[in-house]
Amino acid sequence: MYLLLLIIASLLFATGGLFMKLSLGLTRTIPSILVFLLFCAGAACQTIAMKRADMGVAYVFVLGLEAVAAFLISILALNESAAPARIVAVVLIVAGIVLLERT
Repeated sequence: MYLLLLIIASLLFATGGLFMKLSLGLTRTIPSILVFLLFCAGAACQTIAMKRADMGVAYVFVLGLEAVAAFLISILALNESAAPARIVAVVLIVAGIVLLERT
């Protein structure tokens, strides 16, 4: 269950990042509100999950998965670059998450 909460937290944080971009520096009301709501919801999910998980593992798991999700969102929603070097970097992040979770 804690792993699902960590995944949800990562997705909430990454989606909050999308709305951070869409808020244009917190100048647009609805995206700005969504930034705060999504980050608070993500923090709540992570906090609950950390009752069962080691802080170091949970925190790095969320940050790594959030980075991967943000990368994918930036490509799909914002048409940002998916250069080969960026893809290699994301693969390394995923490998780190898998290794961290297995130890």
